[in-house]
Amino acid sequence: MSVLQIDTAEVFEPLLGPSRYKGAWGGRGSGKSHFFGGLLIEDCLAFPGETGEGLRGVCIREVQKDLAQSSKALIEAKLRDFGLGEAQGFKVFRDVIETPRDGLLIFKGMQDYTAESIKSLEGFDRAWWEEAQSATAHSLNMLRPTLRKPGSQLWFSWNARRKTDPVDLMLRGTELPTGASVVKANWRDNPWFTPELEQERLDCLRMQPDQYDHIWEGGYVTVSEGAYFARQLAECRSQGRITTVPQDPLMTLRAYWDIGGTGAKADACAIWIVQFVGLDVRVLDYYEAVGQPLDAHVHWLRKSGYERALCVLPHDGATNDKVFQVSYESALTGAGFSVKVVPNMGPGAANMRIEAVRRLFPAVRFNENTTEPGRDALGWYHEKRDEARGIGLGPNHDWSSHASDAFGLMAIDHQQQPAAPNTAPLNYKRLR
Repeated sequence: MSVLQIDTAEVFEPLLGPSRYKGAWGGRGSGKSHFFGGLLIEDCLAFPGETGEGLRGVCIREVQKDLAQSSKALIEAKLRDFGLGEAQGFKVFRDVIETPRDGLLIFKGMQDYTAESIKSLEGFDRAWWEEAQSATAHSLNMLRPTLRKPGSQLWFSWNARRKTDPVDLMLRGTELPTGASVVKANWRDNPWFTPELEQERLDCLRMQPDQYDHIWEGGYVTVSEGAYFARQLAECRSQGRITTVPQDPLMTLRAYWDIGGTGAKADACAIWIVQFVGLDVRVLDYYEAVGQPLDAHVHWLRKSGYERALCVLPHDGATNDKVFQVSYESALTGAGFSVKVVPNMGPGAANMRIEAVRRLFPAVRFNENTTEPGRDALGWYHEKRDEARGIGLGPNHDWSSHASDAFGLMAIDHQQQPAAPNTAPLNYKRLR
């Protein structure tokens, strides 16, 4: 049995021990593929152990039209880097690689397998699924029970795409498979990150801010192309302003509303919980509900500890219901809350809110664990366009607009606050 000594980034060390499931997810430049490629070669050398047989491994993608789309070229490059060839038992053919002691590495697309043909993998020791974000639930359900040999392992490397992708549900969900070891790896975890990749990363941040978090930081695809706040959210993440944000017990809690309605087809009610602490805008919490009565929103405020919050409403918060002659303003006042209504800003109000948010963003910090749904909405909020004429039609009214309107209300209200005494000016201009 031969042993290959490979330098390994610290982030991958939890994957070096024996585990039935091994997963690494994150953004570009992390070295995930290089780690698993090297580990596969190392395991090939470490076999046969007690069985006397070489390792049999399959490298998988969901769709693989030809070998150019496979991991074969990467493994061949690793063999060259490690100085391994036929003398050490590795022999490269067009579509397979022979490994020591009659072992074998094959390269397949899962869509090529049927319920019958998948049985050919029963005796394999390793299955490495590259680009596993494309894996379907059907393919995973076929592979997992098929690789049943004692000591066999299933490896997955992927760039996260959506929370609902089957691999994320399997390896990042609330319940993991028995024996699963999963790590997050990004560019900053790679000690061999090259200057060329660093320039690519910075160019992406500058030229594609709406895609940066997904491409380089391992974030889900939550930002629409051309989103209004894409660059600001990317900078917020890269500057460490999406983090643990404490509440200041001495400062006013503010609840900024976008008013919804009742019924299944009603607009969502959105609420941001914010504090202004000096020049710091602390975004502590986010709430959204569809079709719920006002009592449900009040209950959330109270149970979350925001019963003393100043409720800041848009102008329609003062409008009475035609039947019951009650408004959100009067109902919240009756429930014991202090209430402020921001007057109607007239034509162009939506664009004024957007510009106010952009100016305020450098001072904003988000509490990571409680504001994710709201940040997803901010990242999606974008312009509606007439593609035939190539003109913008203003903000698109969709699921993201309620959180974004409430956040815009906060920015408008902030610019109307008196300037903090004896402080340097903010690094953004106030609207006049």
